[in-house]
Amino acid sequence: MKTFKQLLWSCVAATALFISACATSGNVVQNGNKASYPEEKLGWHLGSQAYTFRLFTFEEALNRIDSAGLRYVEAFPGQKIGAGSTEAMTYELSQEGRALVKKLLKDKGITVWAYGVVGAKDEAEWEKVFQFAKDLGIKVINSEPGEKQLDFLSKLCDKYDIKLAIHNHPEPSHYWNPDVILKAIEGKSARIGAAADVGHWMRSGLDPIASLKKLEGKIFHLHFKDLNEFGSKKAHDVHWGTGKLGMEAVQAELKRQGFKGMISAEYEYNWKNNMNDVKVSAENFRKAVGLLGR
Repeated sequence: MKTFKQLLWSCVAATALFISACATSGNVVQNGNKASYPEEKLGWHLGSQAYTFRLFTFEEALNRIDSAGLRYVEAFPGQKIGAGSTEAMTYELSQEGRALVKKLLKDKGITVWAYGVVGAKDEAEWEKVFQFAKDLGIKVINSEPGEKQLDFLSKLCDKYDIKLAIHNHPEPSHYWNPDVILKAIEGKSARIGAAADVGHWMRSGLDPIASLKKLEGKIFHLHFKDLNEFGSKKAHDVHWGTGKLGMEAVQAELKRQGFKGMISAEYEYNWKNNMNDVKVSAENFRKAVGLLGR
């Protein structure tokens, strides 16, 4: 029969073995659910455009983003903050409102990576947008600015060390075609590039892969969608990997290009109850990421 000391040492050894096994199997004990985010090995930050949850406050959007298994948010201008605040997500947000936003983000463990799609009437107003973004730690501002604004926007990007990514709404919007974006940013700051919306390219009848290739090296952000139809402005969102996009091919192209940045889920369908749609889409995305390169 083992003595008490022998039993004690057996328990210590067994505990040490268990901790060691957990630490080597995905760093579960020491690093949380690190293994649940395979896209981050590629430098991809999968999150959601808060516009996906535009019927709700920013606080409620963060709750839904968290429930969908995502840790990054692209804030959109005008969304009510909530949590007792009636202010909105704009550069006019008070210091108290900004402090509340930062607290909500911290409490949920969510990073605000981007802001948009936002515009401003002149350089003075644009500077306020950049100051607001800098205060919140935003890395990318998504916009569809007038081409005449790009010269002073180049200076603001460099001054604040924030990227400006030009978004593409469907035809007939000005930047619907990547060729227009490339021509517009020629000779501008290296911090001006593209916010590629693959779903809107599909609505415009443009091949997402060919469009991504044209913008290689200039893609700072993505709005990710999968649609039930190609070439139709009436097409609507479906779970990623089940529509006409070709999700795996898009992932492969992004990996080939060495894209680094945020990928925003922008699910513009089933507005009142689309959290599970985003969750399923993220799960499908991550399963496909796990198969890349195999």
